[in-house]
Amino acid sequence: MKSFAVIGLGRFGSNLAKTLSDLGFEVLGIDEKPEAVARVCDDITHAVTGDAKEEHVLQSLGIRNFDCVIVAMSTDMQSSILVTLMLKEMGVKEVVAKASSDLHARVLQKVGADKVVFPERDMGARLAQSLSMNSILEYIELSDRYSIVEIMLPDKWEGRTLREIGVRSKYNVNVIGLRRTADGDLNIAPNPDEKLLRGDVLIVIGESEAISRVSKL
Repeated sequence: MKSFAVIGLGRFGSNLAKTLSDLGFEVLGIDEKPEAVARVCDDITHAVTGDAKEEHVLQSLGIRNFDCVIVAMSTDMQSSILVTLMLKEMGVKEVVAKASSDLHARVLQKVGADKVVFPERDMGARLAQSLSMNSILEYIELSDRYSIVEIMLPDKWEGRTLREIGVRSKYNVNVIGLRRTADGDLNIAPNPDEKLLRGDVLIVIGESEAISRVSKL
């Protein structure tokens, strides 16, 4: 079972720790504020009060033995950079760090962060995508260029098959799944010759621009 340590139990860190724990993973939460630790102590595997900027504190917790450590303390740029650097020097396999700005992100990458995240910015981008495309139910950005979405069947496609529509050749997207609202079952490899019905939900992968065009049909 994969193990995680979350350093910084503010809103982002505490929600992340609780969600990972709910998914069945071993989770250690660390924060120097006792009240922050108290908020999550009943919801995750371990929660401790300590200053992660002190190397001996991290060593005493066996931090290098965790599969992934998330540095969630982005408001104090200097501290998050210092902690990220120490974690990599201690041999932590994977360090994910939360950044508050592009400059912060570049420095985190320079000191060894394996992945840098912008939770607020990413959530805002996903929300903007969903709001701008009314038929999209779920949106996952794979990269700057590609996405996977759940999309309500366009009215123009009702009663036709994927082959007849020419989804790949005409619209430059691929339908990798089909969910029938009648039974809720998900078909991961939809039959290209099966007629599509009103209320069907398609799981589509492709370039974000192409998906946006489909969502407006």
